[in-house]
This record gives sequence, structure tokens and C-alpha cells, in this order.
Amino acid sequence: MRRYSQRNNLTTLSEINVTPLLDLAFVLLIIFMITTPLLENSMSLVIPSSGAANPPINSSQVQTLSIDRSETIRLNNQVVDSEMLTAQLAQLKQANPDVAVVIRPDRELPVQKLIALMDSLRRAQITKVGIATKAETK
Repeated sequence: MRRYSQRNNLTTLSEINVTPLLDLAFVLLIIFMITTPLLENSMSLVIPSSGAANPPINSSQVQTLSIDRSETIRLNNQVVDSEMLTAQLAQLKQANPDVAVVIRPDRELPVQKLIALMDSLRRAQITKVGIATKAETK
């Protein structure tokens, strides 16, 4: 009778077969590559609404700050230099602490220019700020 087990060949295996591990890693990589764009695009946002009415604002306290494509800044339809804008806004805030400012940006204006205007308002410590928009017609 033959004996199929060999007692002298009972050494430990010193190599790990990494092929199944690589296959698993590639499968997981493909799964994440496919599902990640689906997670980003499937986000549905519901904008919150409020039932409370906004307090009425006196129209004499509202100042209009507009900027066009050529980056000309106008405060109440008067051209203002961008360096002097913060000083003029600070004067408005000192004259009337409840001043409100409505920004009217051009549609083609880069966002960075709008942020620069909002930074000027923040430096003047004006907190009542709005951005005028136009409703789209369908």
C-alpha cells in the first residue's frame, strides 16, 4: 500500500498568494468609481421656507450698490471708486445704524467680484445685505 501523506514535507508556507487580494482591490476600486458619481448627482435639495414675515424696512434706509460687467461700482447710481467704497459704507453705517444694502450684480460678473463687494460691506459692519435677482420666465 502506498502512503500519500509525506511527513517530511510539513514545512510552513513562507509565501502569500496576493493574486486574490489584488483581484478584490480592483473590484472594490471599480465599484467605488461607478457609485461615487451617482451619489454626487442624486442629491435633491429642498430649500427651507419660513412662515414668518420679514419686518418692514424703511425705504429711506435701503441703499443700492450695483456693479456691471466692466466692474464699475455705483452706490445709489453714483460712481464710486473701489478703494473709497468701504469708507463711504462706513459713513452710511455711522449715519444710520439700521442701513440695509441691496447688491445688484450683472449676470456676467465673476463671483469673485461679488465676494469683494460683500467683504467691503463686512468691513463697514453692515449686516443687512440682500442680492437683487430677477425671476426667470419659462
